[in-house]
This record gives sequence, structure tokens and C-alpha cells, in this order.
Amino acid sequence: MEHTDVVIVGSGFGGLAAAKQLSKSRINYVLISSTPEHLFQPLLYQVATGVLAPEEIAPPIKNVLRRYPGADVRLGKVTGIDAEAAVLTYETAEGTRRIGYGSLIAATGASQSYFGRDDFAEKTFSLKTIDDAQRLRDQIASVFAAAAKADPATRQKLLSFVVVGAGATGVEVAGQIKELAKRHFHQAVSVTLVEGAGEVLPPFGGGLSEYAKRSLTDSGVEVLLGTFVTDIDEGKVTVRDADGIERGIAAETVVWSAGVQVGGFAKLLAEATGAETDRAGRLLINPDLTVGGHADIYAIGDMTSLNGYPGQSPVAMQEGRHAADIIRRKKDAGTPFVYWDKGSMAVISRFSAVVKLNERITFRGTIAWAMWLAVHLLYLVGFRNRFAAVASWLVAFAGTARPGFDEAERVPVGAEAPAPAGEVAEPPVRERAAG
Repeated sequence: MEHTDVVIVGSGFGGLAAAKQLSKSRINYVLISSTPEHLFQPLLYQVATGVLAPEEIAPPIKNVLRRYPGADVRLGKVTGIDAEAAVLTYETAEGTRRIGYGSLIAATGASQSYFGRDDFAEKTFSLKTIDDAQRLRDQIASVFAAAAKADPATRQKLLSFVVVGAGATGVEVAGQIKELAKRHFHQAVSVTLVEGAGEVLPPFGGGLSEYAKRSLTDSGVEVLLGTFVTDIDEGKVTVRDADGIERGIAAETVVWSAGVQVGGFAKLLAEATGAETDRAGRLLINPDLTVGGHADIYAIGDMTSLNGYPGQSPVAMQEGRHAADIIRRKKDAGTPFVYWDKGSMAVISRFSAVVKLNERITFRGTIAWAMWLAVHLLYLVGFRNRFAAVASWLVAFAGTARPGFDEAERVPVGAEAPAPAGEVAEPPVRERAAG
């Protein structure tokens, strides 16, 4: 059995931030990831709506860490942990492997939650992985292509979208579908945004939430607040409002962006360490990010719960650096983690966004959209990714061509409705992001 100084499990924002920090002290580490790429999850919706290509937001992990000494990236899935012996078991294409560690950093993020209705997973489209985004992209391309050949009644049915959850992802998806229909496909669509809370973009609140709702409504999105999904059938979503009144909404395509839950490695870690979890399965970690009574195990990002910090990329990155700094003795063992909130931002549609730096400094409209664009450009890993993104955004936001859909539309589609498919600053804060 081999041994290394540090094992990092997960290749999201938090895991990579920890890896880069450890490299500064030339500490040897093994990073185990279930995927070969690092995913910039906040832009998944742009892959789904054809604005960006998958490779523009998912560079290979080895490329991201190629300039960092000591990086050892391995593709595999962790299947067991002996916390007392400090040994991890993981599966690779070559078979089962075991590795001992001096310290462990867990950063595996969270998955989609359906609030007890797991059957909704088969009836909706989520946006957690590249595959999710490509499935939704193919669905959008298919219904628009089929609608172009259909009679009016069938066209109306095909072009009905429901987005569940009015956080950053839901708002961005709803706004972008409307934008696509108007500017690139020249067809009328029905887009309904359903949110259980009483406002759009709840973390922003006040005037920014009202602005976001007004912008969506002005673009033609129907916004239903204080409303919950009670059932999903073929071609229809049933919702119930605050007064208990139920109604059915036509929905050929349902995008689910409400809620997160934690399982997999987080569950293994909880069982191995005796750590408590919350209702969503998140580990209730110690103030210094350690797990249970184990000073050699750290957990960060969406898979954890600490001081009410939001499940957002900047939190995960700051936690990753904090854990790494303790391991490389730049901070004392037991030093509590404190999150520095640098603000939040979300795009609504072309030239429309909201930015909240603090309670007094906020931006909205075109200037907020420009700020969003600049921050996202800075954060994309690698010059090539940024150059490609600029080119794609020019086509999508300034051009008239249909970005990213021409190839997808060459897939034969009948007139009938298709079957549902089943190194810079931190990224902008969003309601949720990778761990």
C-alpha cells in the first residue's frame, strides 16, 4: 500500500484551491476525482443553451494543475475509508487501490435534491454535470427544430418550458431560453419560473430581487412565487400556491434547479468518523473544518455545513486554502475558518444582471451585466478558454446566428413532441456552486 502526505477527494473549486495552496510548500498530494475535468458549474446553463461549448468550462484537471509541483491526479471513485488507520480505498479502471494519508481533504460537493420525490429526476433536466447540460441542450434544440415543422397546437405544446427554482441557475436558464427564442429561433415560447420562496433570487433580497422579477416578467417569463411543484406528468407540471390552490402548467421541458443533497463520499465519511449531518446530509464540521474528532480529516464546500455559510464556490475555495494552510503550517492547528464575503452576482438576460457587494453597494442592469461578464472571463481557467468564451459570447450576445445549435439540429426530429431526455480572483458568488 502506498502513502502520501495529503489526499484530496474531489476536483471542484475547493479541491483545486487546496491543491494549489499545498503546492506552494511543495507538499506531495494525490487528488482523486471521479471525472477527468474541472467543471466551472456556474456556466453550465450556457452550455445547455448553446452559448458555450463544454470544453470551454471543463478543462482537464491535469492542465489546470500542470504548473503546480507535487500534483498527482488520479481518476477514481472512493469506496471506503478507515479513519483510525488513515487509509482510503478507491476504485480505478485498473482495479481497487488503497492509499494511506497524513491528512485528508474531502471536497466532493453536492447533488440535486428532489425533496423526497426522486421520480422527478427521470422527468426533469438538472444542471449539475456536463452530461446534464448536453442533454438539456439536445432537448432544447430538438423541440425548437420540431416546432418549426409543426402545426400551431403542437408547436405551442413543444415550446412550453417550466423552470423549478428561482435561484441563480433557474433565473439564468429561464432568461436565456426566452432570449434564444426571440433572437435566434424567432419563435414564441412559454416559460414559467416556479419558486417556493416569496421572491426571486432570495439571497439578494429587496430591490435586487424585485428588479430580477420585473426583468423576467418584462421578457415574457411567468414568475410564480410562494408556489410548490406537487406532481409532474408527461407534458404537465402541477403546482400549488400559498392559498392551497392547484393548477396545471403545460411543460414539454422541465428544468429542475431547486435544492441540493449530499451523499456518496460524505455518507462514507460520516459513518467512518461518527460526524453528525443535517437533513440534506451535509457534514456538521468543526470551526477549523475538521470532521468529528479527527484532526487529520478536513471537509469543505457544499458537502458541509458551518455557521450558515452558503454553498457557494468562494466559500469552498476559501475553505480549501484554509485547510491547506493548516496542513502546511502557515496557520496554527485548530484555527477557526472565517468566510470573507466578497459579494454576489447573477445574470438575468442579455445586458441585464444584478450585483450585490454588500448591503449598501449594489448594481443592476447593464453595468451589473458588464461586471458579471468581466468576472467570469477572469475566472475561466487558461487563455484558450477565455479566448473561446469571448468568441462565443460575441456570437450569442451580439450576433444573430443561433449559437451552438446547428449541429444538434441536424439530428432527425419528427413533428411530434420528442420524448423527454430523461488563476485569479474567486468566481462570482451564486446561490449554489460546486464544492
